Amino acid sequence: MAILSQLSRDEFSTRLSVDGLPLKVGPYIYRVRSKLPTVEEGIRALYNDFEIATDGDFIDYDIALQQKGLRQHIHRQLEFLFDGTTPFNLIPLGQAYAFLEWGMNWCVSIHANEYLKLHAAAVARNDSAIILPGVPGAGKSTLCAALGLSGWRVLSDEHALIEPASGHIVPLCRPVSLKNESIGVIKSFSRDACFGPVSEETHKGRVAHMKADLHSQSHQRQPLSTTALVFPRYSPDDPQGLNKRRRTDSFLLAAYHSFNYSLLGDTGFNVMKNLVDQVECFDLIYRDIDWAVDAMNTLVEGRHGA
Repeated sequence: MAILSQLSRDEFSTRLSVDGLPLKVGPYIYRVRSKLPTVEEGIRALYNDFEIATDGDFIDYDIALQQKGLRQHIHRQLEFLFDGTTPFNLIPLGQAYAFLEWGMNWCVSIHANEYLKLHAAAVARNDSAIILPGVPGAGKSTLCAALGLSGWRVLSDEHALIEPASGHIVPLCRPVSLKNESIGVIKSFSRDACFGPVSEETHKGRVAHMKADLHSQSHQRQPLSTTALVFPRYSPDDPQGLNKRRRTDSFLLAAYHSFNYSLLGDTGFNVMKNLVDQVECFDLIYRDIDWAVDAMNTLVEGRHGA
C-alpha cells in the first residue's frame, strides 16, 4: 500500500501533472491531474496521508484543472475537466484549489446514487456515528472541523452516504471546507489545524480547506452504524442548547437535505424512514464552538453510560 507522503516531491509533481494522481477516497478513486502550483500545494498538504491506487484499479472520477488556450492564459482562467469534458464555466485562477474540492464534491453529488446521500457532515466517536445535516451557513462544517481537532473521526464534511441495505454510513473523509469567519474560528480553536491554499472572492467568499484525516482510523472504509441525527445551527443571539426533536420533523428536514431522496423513490423513503426510526434526533444551537464540542461529547458519553 503506497501513501502519497512516500513519493518524492519530483515524483509527486510528475505524476500529478502528467499521468494524474489516483487517490483512494472512501469507496472511490479520484484521478487528479493538474500543473497548477496551488493545486499541488493543496493536495500535498491535505491528502499527504491518503493511499495511492495501483495500476489496474478502476478510476471512478477522472478530473483535471488546467489552463488551456491563449485566452485562458491572458485572463488567468481555468477549466475543470471531468472525463475530458467541461461541465462548468471557466474559473478564475485564484479560486483553483477551492474549485478542485467543489468539483470532487460534484462528482459524488451527481453520480453516486448507489447510496442515499444527505447534504451533511458526519463524525464518529467510540464507533458512534452522528450525522450533522445543515444548510450552507448553519455551522455544520465549523462544528465538524472542531470535532475532528478534538479526537473525533471525521467521516465526511459534505456527503453522508447511507447504505440502503444496512442503513450504515460509508466513510468519505476529505478536507473540511471552511468559509470567511469560520477559518479564524478554527485557527483560534486549535493550533493543530492544517490548512490548504486560501481562495479569495469565490461565490461563497473566502474559502480554505482543513486537513480532516486526523484520527488513526480516518482511512478505514468499514461502514458504521448511526446513533443520532444532530441538526446544528450557529446563532449569535439564541440560547445555546442541545434539545431532542420529533422524528417526524427530522425525517422531513433530513429528506430536504438529501441530494437524491426523490430520485431513489421507494428506496429513498424506506432508507430514510429506517434511519430516523433507529436514531435519536436533536437540535444543536450554538454560538460558542467549545460549548458545542462539549455538548457533542456529553451526548456520546451519555449514550455509552446508559
